[in-house]
Amino acid sequence: MVDVIVLGGGHAGVEAALACARMKQKTMLLTMHIDMIASMPCNPSVGGPAKGIVVREIDALGGEMGKAADKTALQLKMLNTNKGPGVQSLRVQSDKIAYKKYMQDVCLHTQNLEVKECIVEKINFENKKVTGVTLQDGSVISCKALVLTSGTFMSSNILVGHTSTESGPEGEPTTKNLSQSLRDQGIQTFRLKTGTPARIYTDSIDFSKTEIQPGTQDFVCFSYDTKKEDVLPYDKQWVCHLTYTSPLTHQIIQDNLQRSAMYSGLVKGVGPRYCPSIEDKIVRFADKSRHQIFLEPESKDLETTYVQGFSTSMPHDIQEKMLRSLPGLENCRIQKYAYAIEYDAIDPLQLKPTLELRNIENLFCAGQINGTSGYEEAAGQGLMAGINAALKLQGKEPLILGRDEAYIGVLIDDLVTKGTQEPYRLLTSRAEYRLLLRHDNADRRLSEKGYAIGLLPELRIRAYRQKENKIAEMTEKLSQIRFTPKSNISAYLKENGFEELHEGMSALELLKRPNITIRGLSEYMELDISDEVARQIEIETKYEGYIVKAKKEAQKLQSMEKMKLVDVDYDAVENLSLEGRQKLKKYQPFTVGQASRISGVNPADIAVLAIYLKQRKESSK
Repeated sequence: MVDVIVLGGGHAGVEAALACARMKQKTMLLTMHIDMIASMPCNPSVGGPAKGIVVREIDALGGEMGKAADKTALQLKMLNTNKGPGVQSLRVQSDKIAYKKYMQDVCLHTQNLEVKECIVEKINFENKKVTGVTLQDGSVISCKALVLTSGTFMSSNILVGHTSTESGPEGEPTTKNLSQSLRDQGIQTFRLKTGTPARIYTDSIDFSKTEIQPGTQDFVCFSYDTKKEDVLPYDKQWVCHLTYTSPLTHQIIQDNLQRSAMYSGLVKGVGPRYCPSIEDKIVRFADKSRHQIFLEPESKDLETTYVQGFSTSMPHDIQEKMLRSLPGLENCRIQKYAYAIEYDAIDPLQLKPTLELRNIENLFCAGQINGTSGYEEAAGQGLMAGINAALKLQGKEPLILGRDEAYIGVLIDDLVTKGTQEPYRLLTSRAEYRLLLRHDNADRRLSEKGYAIGLLPELRIRAYRQKENKIAEMTEKLSQIRFTPKSNISAYLKENGFEELHEGMSALELLKRPNITIRGLSEYMELDISDEVARQIEIETKYEGYIVKAKKEAQKLQSMEKMKLVDVDYDAVENLSLEGRQKLKKYQPFTVGQASRISGVNPADIAVLAIYLKQRKESSK
């Protein structure tokens, strides 16, 4: 008997297992192959828009993905630096071999965590409560809680052209009976589809016909533990390259659409809208003359390049023609062909905000099984499922992150409130409070939470609190430093488009102006301040009005989240709209805040619910 079984060793499984073990639960991670733990079967990268902030949040809570990504990065690049801080995020080009080796080493040397190679035949239940698993050899492992992170392995099929082959990613076995054992318990599943592009030999690419895509020259990282010496120096980082589809590419695809698994009728599952196959792009965006294709190195130990943006389920002969129609790839040699994969996922509306099944006690689900796409979304869910499994066994309150507290909170709330009919991808546009959910302030949002549950170590929380004290101290000093019309600062102000001072002004007030920075002012004042602290003060000062407004709006949301919907008979609630009543009965939201985000539940319905709860509370006194 173990406390927690984590089934699946992908990005969700790793974070779930490490969280449970670090929270002192006897944990067992079950995986088909130890050397495939934390593998990257698709793109060799971590982060990107919104996703990069998720990685930052994982690190702030005490997870591992950020450290692994930093230390095994081939290139680090901060995106959207010409835009506001609310949409800036980090993306690293990963060494996929080094990344999984790092994670495997951490898993194999973490206290309270046992890693076992096996194939699970079914999950065992008793009276709607999980009790353990039965392995393919017939042996049984018992547990108090289980975190299911089976990714795309449940009843999966590889699709190429008109052929369908029972297989998991990278040619691994599929867990054929696992989803049936879930359906036997009344858990609803549905089919989804995703895919991965071809890999080509790097020495067969003519990079002179492509555009170089360098990283960021300044020191950037995911983990608050990472030091400058932990990452590759800028001059040693690898570069990516950009090419484009050509008119010939489009013609080849259009002439052979019916040979694609997607358009031949072979695919039953729904594919990702925001990461479509190249044939889907050509059909859906017929007005576009070309599409971007990124050429990305996979590892310093591999001779292959990943063709980002060129996912397809075309047969091999057509893939060769398509690839060789791209500028720079005319003579490319293919190491691995692209394919689509179809698999079983569960309807995430069956989950609580803790990621525990509503109707099955102590069974938590995380990752692509919940209908998401992406390593980062999977890892964020795995971390939260592991945390909440451990907290439940400890008899403690769960950790549920609000939409104003973390992108992870947005992700999970979207899944359990709205569900998904396609592989869900996190986007900055999904967050109402993205100015509050920034790359730079993940530690300020989540460190105390990570420490309170026993996941963030003492050393980290001390460093965080010291930084907070420094921010407060430096902010106060900047408010006290005064510049007058006689100060030698006129030249600096003119350089940045401002008139010389006509009255006294504090350094903090000057910082509210565009382009005025602490570094720029440092020539005219004495202040010992780190880049990180300076950056934080600048953002909080320059965007103060917007941040205050966002926080006020978030407080309204928080008040609705405190209004619990427990044992509500919606048929007995008068004045609800017909659609609102139907949706509330179907989705059974846990709070009025969650109810407000259900499509079809209008503001008048929310007002009715608030009055109903108030009257019920008064009548119970």
